[in-house]
Amino acid sequence: MAKRGGFPGGMPGNMNNLMKQAQRMQRQMEEAQKEFETKEFTAAAGGGAVEVTVSGKKEITSVKLAEEVVDPEDIEMLEDLIMAAANEALRQMEEAQKEFETKEFTAKAGGGAVEVTVSGKKEVTSVKLAEEVVDPDDIEMLQDLIMAAVNE
Repeated sequence: MAKRGGFPGGMPGNMNNLMKQAQRMQRQMEEAQKEFETKEFTAAAGGGAVEVTVSGKKEITSVKLAEEVVDPEDIEMLEDLIMAAANEALRQMEEAQKEFETKEFTAKAGGGAVEVTVSGKKEVTSVKLAEEVVDPDDIEMLQDLIMAAVNE
């Protein structure tokens, strides 16, 4: 494929290094996702009468009620307050997830000859190769192939 590249006669093991770096990036992203899942998002409704906490795993972990809102004669109002607080906490969690998805993780292999960037959505967004590791006429095609293979 390439005369001087990471394939025949080029930098041996470069593809191996690329795969190791991709695995490291995947671990970093998994750690960041686990960290996100440990976060909690709390919202209140009814002037603080109802407070709901939601985890990054989209699970309600806590519901707190002020004594004055527990009226056996008006259960519907309490249900509405709980629903409003839960929905707000979920909205906060979704905003944090969107922010995570905008982050990028970059790794290099082969002494910087290969650089791959992956988004928080776990998609390869960039592959850069130094000219000395491939035939300059094949760089774009090789980049696309590597990106497609890593995404797969």
